[in-house]
Amino acid sequence: MRTRIFGTGSALPKRKVSNDDLSKIMDTSDDWIKSRTGIGARHLAVEESLTELTAKAASQALEEAGILPEELDMILGATLSPDKILPSLSCELQRELGAVNAVAFDINAACSGFLFALQTADVYIRCGQYQKILVVGGEILSKMMDWNDRATCVLFGDGAGAAVVGPDEAYGVLSSIQGSNGAKGDVLLCENRENNNPYVEGKKSLSYVSMNGQEVYKFAVRTVPNAVLKAVRQAGLTIEDIDLFLLHQANIRIIESVSKRLKVPMAKFPTNLEECGNISAGSVPILLDYVNQNGMLQRGNHIVLAGFGAGLTWGASVLSW
Repeated sequence: MRTRIFGTGSALPKRKVSNDDLSKIMDTSDDWIKSRTGIGARHLAVEESLTELTAKAASQALEEAGILPEELDMILGATLSPDKILPSLSCELQRELGAVNAVAFDINAACSGFLFALQTADVYIRCGQYQKILVVGGEILSKMMDWNDRATCVLFGDGAGAAVVGPDEAYGVLSSIQGSNGAKGDVLLCENRENNNPYVEGKKSLSYVSMNGQEVYKFAVRTVPNAVLKAVRQAGLTIEDIDLFLLHQANIRIIESVSKRLKVPMAKFPTNLEECGNISAGSVPILLDYVNQNGMLQRGNHIVLAGFGAGLTWGASVLSW
C-alpha cells in the first residue's frame, strides 16, 4: 500500500509586491534582489488570515480529489506562523471546512514542514489507521519580518498549499528521508515570547526572523543533494529516472547548485520563486499545485519533493505520480 496524492490546491494573498515596490520603502533594488536570489516578487497578506488561505487551498485539493470535508480522517497543518498560538492552524482549518470527523494537529519543521507532514500522513496510511488525510503547508511570514533588515525581509512571502492523500496500490510515495541538526539551529532564528511573569523584571521586545544567509546556503547545497540521492536510491531508482525535482523555493542559486551537483538539467527543476519568494512550509505544496494545474505531471511520472530550512531540518520524498 502506498500514499498517493489525489488532489492539490494553493492560495496566495491578493497583494503582490515587486522588488521595485520594495525599493520605494527601503534601500534595495530589483537588480540587487534578483541577482542574489532570483526573486522578483512576493505576495503579502493584508486582509487575509492563514486560516483563510489554507481553507481556500484545501477546498481546491478536496474538489480535485472528489472528497467532502466530512470524509476526512485527519488534517495535518505545517506552519511556523499560525494565526493563533492556540488553537492550532489545523483545528482552525477543521472548523472552517466543516471536517467534523477529522483529528487535527500541527507540525513545525519550518521550510521542511510540508515534507514532514506528508511523511507523517504516509505512516498513518501505511499502517491502516487513517484513509483520507488533508496535508497543508502555509505561512504568513510577513508578520515575522524586520522590514528594516533588507537582507532578510525581501526573501519571504505569504501563501498556502494543500494536498489530499490516501491509499493506492500502484502509485504514491516510494521513499522518504528526514533529518535534523539542532546544533546549527541558530543560523535561522526567531525567538518566541519571553517569560513575562510577576518575577521577571523589564519589558521584553518582540523578536523577528534573523538569518545567517551564508551558513544556510552552505547547509542547503551540501545537504539537499545527499538527501535526494538517498531517497532516490531507497526508492530503487536512479537520478535519471526522475522526471521533476520540486525543491523548496528559497534561492535560485541553491536550486542551480543542487542541479549541478546531481548533474541534472535545470529544465527538470520547475520554479515559482520569481513570483512568490520563499514561503517556508507553503513553498513545496504551492509549487506542486502549480505544476499539477499546468499539466506538467503525467500518470506514472517519478517526482522528488525536497524541503530544507530552520531547525536545521531537511526532508525528501520520491513519488510515483
